[in-house]
Amino acid sequence: MPTAPAPPLIDRLLSGFEPLGGLEPEARRLLAQGVRQVTLPAGAVVFRDGDSCQAYTLILEGCVRVQKVSESGRQIVLYRVEPGQTCVLTTNALMTDLPYGAEGVAETDVRAAVLPASTFQALLGCSAVFRRFVFSAYAARISDLLLLIDEVAFGRIDARLAHVLLTRADNSGIVVATHLDLAMELGSAREVISRQLKEFERRHWVTATRGQVRVTDAAALDRLRGGDQGPDGRAGGGVRMGATTQESGGGGRIPHPPHD
Repeated sequence: MPTAPAPPLIDRLLSGFEPLGGLEPEARRLLAQGVRQVTLPAGAVVFRDGDSCQAYTLILEGCVRVQKVSESGRQIVLYRVEPGQTCVLTTNALMTDLPYGAEGVAETDVRAAVLPASTFQALLGCSAVFRRFVFSAYAARISDLLLLIDEVAFGRIDARLAHVLLTRADNSGIVVATHLDLAMELGSAREVISRQLKEFERRHWVTATRGQVRVTDAAALDRLRGGDQGPDGRAGGGVRMGATTQESGGGGRIPHPPHD
């Protein structure tokens, strides 16, 4: 039996980004005229720190990890862009004509819709619906980044690690990640994360094997991330841990779409 043809790109875009469904006729015409589809393999570099931005990207499938890398090589994940989302750094670069301040890497195979900068600016100028969509997404991501700053500046690494393990665990309690992956997620050093995982293992909260961690006591980790700490430092009243004070190179970056 023949398969049904894929819906046009504009239809997939509007169904994946519900707020755009109310676009004015002229704005919808501009969107349909300018939008292009790109696909990227897992591990591809979407943009680098210092790159100029030529297109507004809307993720249809897959996930892009946005991260900051220090001169010493330390990394921290700022956020992930998933289906139905846009990248705040892209928005900022397009509106201010400034380069990217971090890098984006395709964490999985990615399918995205891209708008040339000229189309993005035209839509901002003519469509109240598009402006609300762009600035609402921008505001939501800024709030997320403020929370991240608060966690990094004031949060304990044991509680933050517990939170990451619980949020990334699958239904079987498995987190597929190396110690380095977790360190990058938390903006810490691999050695710090390794010591903390050993402490979690000693308390029988997790078991760590090569490339993955299994959560064995989610309740204890949940108490830890909630800051519920008792005077003895044990789970049940919270826990006080011991004192613990990749990217693919090369191609695959989102191509510059043709100018309008």
